[in-house]
Amino acid sequence: MRVVIVTESFPPDVNGVAHCALQTARHLAARGHQPLVIAPATATGEGSDAPCPVIRVPSLPLPGYPEVRLALPSRRVAAAIAAHRADLVHLASPFVLGVRGMAAAARLNVPAVAVYQTDLAGYARTYMGTGEGTAWRRLRAVHSAADRTLAPSTSALRDLEEHGVRRVRLWPRGVDTDRFRPERRDAALRRELAPHGELLVGYVGRLAPEKQVELLADVCALDGVRVVVTGDGPSAPALRAALPGAVFLGRRTGDELARIHASLDAFAHTGPYETFCQTVQEAMASGVPVIAPAAGGPLDLVGHGRTGLLVPPRDAGAVRDAVLKLADPGLRAAYGQAGRAAVRGRTWAAVGDLLLDHYAEVLGARAAVAA
Repeated sequence: MRVVIVTESFPPDVNGVAHCALQTARHLAARGHQPLVIAPATATGEGSDAPCPVIRVPSLPLPGYPEVRLALPSRRVAAAIAAHRADLVHLASPFVLGVRGMAAAARLNVPAVAVYQTDLAGYARTYMGTGEGTAWRRLRAVHSAADRTLAPSTSALRDLEEHGVRRVRLWPRGVDTDRFRPERRDAALRRELAPHGELLVGYVGRLAPEKQVELLADVCALDGVRVVVTGDGPSAPALRAALPGAVFLGRRTGDELARIHASLDAFAHTGPYETFCQTVQEAMASGVPVIAPAAGGPLDLVGHGRTGLLVPPRDAGAVRDAVLKLADPGLRAAYGQAGRAAVRGRTWAAVGDLLLDHYAEVLGARAAVAA
């Protein structure tokens, strides 16, 4: 099968969309298919370890958030889909480049699968205080044009259907259970981060307003607790002031990130706009109990009172109280073991095969109509 992946982000970018698109390309190649990636050009011109050709489209940085690149109008998208003789177009979190990919697929009569991954309406509400309706209209237009939309969680699926998107199915995300595992726990790193034996509570992810990492301020004030923040983004300077005593490690990836995850005593995610929340799943694979808002993707991932604790969104006091509850080492161990068990089967290979099933169903439906 010849598949063109049109993605709004791709490595060396570090975010959920880029990571999922890379894993999709790898799985297609591993199963003997022929993927091609179309993505915005990066600021540095760096490449990636993609297992297939990558066509870069000219782009500009998003004002106020230069780490995010927006693709400029280009004829390369349609030309690349045609030249690749695509059997199917995979649209990863379509909004700008993906809209052009959808239009090109329609003109070429190529089936398209759209993957919903980013709560752009929530971001519009966070950054502009308005524009939520405009964002949903754009999302509805591109997803309604696709043969199938894949939602990462039941919450995201429900949001799409409530906003008029049809032909939606569930497709979760995988996790590298070999990389993220409890055995990565590092005593030397723990001594460095918690020299007095503090309870280590960590956040991993982008440092941006919608992530609401400032909700960890009350946790920073707890005796015997050290907050560890891993990631980077436009909110980093403000968060350094808002979280006194916290350790900021910056952006980390790969085995180094896995070592940080496994060395935590508890993982705290604060953002209420997650359609999935991959870092929660990585923490669970690492055998670390999770604290997360009872909203969006974490509702599918965290078993409250079994693998972690779900708290009301935007409630700093509830996050603090959850940390205090997890001061019990026996409870942490039980939650961590249950979390690891819950995600053990969610490998990227297993999730990738589910994606291939979706592709097959879409291609079969198109063939039936043509017949």
